[in-house]
Amino acid sequence: MTQRMPLQPALQRALDRAVAEAEKSWSEGGIPIGSALVSSDGIIVAVGHNRRVQDHDPTAHAEMVCFRAAGRRRDWSALTLVSTLSPCHMCSGTAMLYRLRQVVIGENRSFQGAEEWMQQAGIELTFADDERCVALMRRLLEERPDLWAEDIGE
Repeated sequence: MTQRMPLQPALQRALDRAVAEAEKSWSEGGIPIGSALVSSDGIIVAVGHNRRVQDHDPTAHAEMVCFRAAGRRRDWSALTLVSTLSPCHMCSGTAMLYRLRQVVIGENRSFQGAEEWMQQAGIELTFADDERCVALMRRLLEERPDLWAEDIGE
């Protein structure tokens, strides 16, 4: 378990939006994971939620949907990715490809993604250990373990 780090107000707002996106996905019958991209001046430039169930798309993880919503940009290295769950290798790879400076992880108790890989690439990780994020994943694991196994390729 990681120690909870208090977030700056802009990052807390982004995490709140990511949680709202995760809840939206769950209400649509999907996997409750959400993300947001926030600029260095605190503006949320894009949000996304896991849509792999809804769209029948195995690459539609919350972070990937968020990256797509952000569109073409030249300021990737000034953005922070905020995700309710530790990003998988695909999503971490995209964060590294675009040289994001920071990733905020809502929770990594239920799944520890490619954290070491991102750190080796110079991405600063912030662990929120947010109880809402923990509760969303706990609910998924208890009520729909089949969806979670499918999402992580088991």
